[in-house]
Amino acid sequence: MKKNNVKNTRINGEVQRVLAEVIRGEIKDPRISPWTSVVSVEVAPDLKSCKAWISVLGDEEARKATLEGLRSADGFIRNKLARIINLRNTPEITFVMDQSIEYGVSMSRKIDEVIAADDEKARNRQDTEPAEERKEDVEEGMGE
Repeated sequence: MKKNNVKNTRINGEVQRVLAEVIRGEIKDPRISPWTSVVSVEVAPDLKSCKAWISVLGDEEARKATLEGLRSADGFIRNKLARIINLRNTPEITFVMDQSIEYGVSMSRKIDEVIAADDEKARNRQDTEPAEERKEDVEEGMGE
């Protein structure tokens, strides 16, 4: 069972593209967040099942509601997928919540906070160092 052959990679990409289009433009369910993206898709080699990793920007409530909305629209999504992509079998879609984008944003914020704190420490050091150097220069001049 080869997962990464060229045919399967192309099918994964095409299913991901079509899923993203259908979720973004054709589903009218208010539970589905407008900030929903299809991160990755993995179609089984027999084309009978598919895992779609979905990312939702927002709080936990928005994620749960979006997942519920997608699961209830499963039949509609499969129908659109079958009409757009001509496959031997239309895969049964399993939606999985992916939090990698949120994790990346969180890590980026933490890195920015550390850099800002480090910059603040550096500025404080620069503010105190010249004053200390000036004191030493004055003391050296008085001793002569």
